Amino acid sequence: MLIADTLLIVLLVAADQWIKHAVVVNIALGGEHPVIPGILSLTHLRNDGAAWSILQGQMWFFAVIAIVALGIMGYFFWQYRNKGDHWVEELGLALMMAGTIGNFIDRLTQGYVVDMFQLDFVNFPIFNFADSCLTVGVILIAIGVYITDRQEAK
Repeated sequence: MLIADTLLIVLLVAADQWIKHAVVVNIALGGEHPVIPGILSLTHLRNDGAAWSILQGQMWFFAVIAIVALGIMGYFFWQYRNKGDHWVEELGLALMMAGTIGNFIDRLTQGYVVDMFQLDFVNFPIFNFADSCLTVGVILIAIGVYITDRQEAK
């Protein structure tokens, strides 16, 4: 599983970087392109903070957090390797690592993260593919922990 998970991380990081590059090349900064009218638009934004643009300009803080988070996730990833009963948590960690690496690359190379996905039907912060990987990863880990707790309770 370790090789498959590593390959998944590499593919997700590559997809994240490709999507960000495509948005930067094809949509002017601040520009918007409807994908599904009323539901989803691509909007080219730069975010030097976290979600909702909190802690703007705190590059050093995000670098430290990313490195520490990757270390912690790597530890758990290593602990779950070859344990088929924790595949949900392992998949969640792979997604979280990919999301962390994708945004970390942006912060290191550009000083900001490129965001693009805008949900037009709700007032929600504009996000990117790496953010989606992080969110889905957290959900999968929560599901995996719930399943494991239920199995251990029996």
